[in-house]
Amino acid sequence: MRLIAVLAGLLAALGGSGTTLAQTFDKPIKIMAPYAPGGNIDVTSRIIADKLKDVLGVSVIVENKAGASGMIGSDIVARSAPDGTTLLVSANSLVAVPAIYGNAPYDWRTAFTPISHIQRVPAVLVVPPNSPIKTMADFIALGRDGKFPVADSGIGTTNHIALELIGDATNTKYTLIHYKGSGAAMIDVMAGQVPAQVDQVNAAIGNIKAGKLRAIAISSDKRLPELPDVPTMKESGVKGLENFTFSTFTGLFGPAKMPPEVVAKLNAAMVTVLKDPAVVKRFADLTAEAFPTTPQETAAMFDAEDKMVVPLIKKLGIKPE
Repeated sequence: MRLIAVLAGLLAALGGSGTTLAQTFDKPIKIMAPYAPGGNIDVTSRIIADKLKDVLGVSVIVENKAGASGMIGSDIVARSAPDGTTLLVSANSLVAVPAIYGNAPYDWRTAFTPISHIQRVPAVLVVPPNSPIKTMADFIALGRDGKFPVADSGIGTTNHIALELIGDATNTKYTLIHYKGSGAAMIDVMAGQVPAQVDQVNAAIGNIKAGKLRAIAISSDKRLPELPDVPTMKESGVKGLENFTFSTFTGLFGPAKMPPEVVAKLNAAMVTVLKDPAVVKRFADLTAEAFPTTPQETAAMFDAEDKMVVPLIKKLGIKPE
């Protein structure tokens, strides 16, 4: 598998003289955030770009290219030169979206080179401040006939998958409204045009704290210090959610066939970035946990996600609309 095969060369590069690691990129780096501005992927991309420019000594810009639940922007990276100057920030949805569409322009297993995990963050169910929904039990009760509308950030995104997992666990179904990013969905929820949304906590916490959204429950194992009054879904008392947890995790990727020494340098840079106290705090303030991994560990995380999510997609018959 291409995602794993790169490791052998990477380890050799890391064990060498270090000359290639000392080289500086001589061209700007573009990080593709394949969703609209304002969501988890966009926020994550901008945090790491801000620090990577200092670590690598070149300009690092973020480009948003929304569409087809992230496949348009991802395909641009897959077709780019494997020189390390065009990178992709993607979440668990990297494996879910192709399984749903069935005609993805790339095979995620062979089209990308893993570089590092970035951060992981739980999901949160949010409603407008004046919503009659007060608890997770209230929300589940509204999902008995499949008519209650709920917003997410696009077909196959982790917000969508979280909703499907909640429905599968509680034998409920909702009318899902798929946006081209969580930012646009959040605007409509705050305006009362859609009665509920599942989003990553780091994308929604600002509006929760500002009183523009009300958090019902989070999908973490324990309550978050930043939102101590918001219960976990496990605490809801709803049958099927007794052990329910879910996280969106993000990773940094490049195109396939990147030279091992380039992967090694980018991985080393990400270790520096994600261990920087200021970056750790920025993510923690957004309820996200930042930590780097090796390319092998990154590949293994996405492989495990594939084995969990793709069978659910097939079971539920999830298709693009």
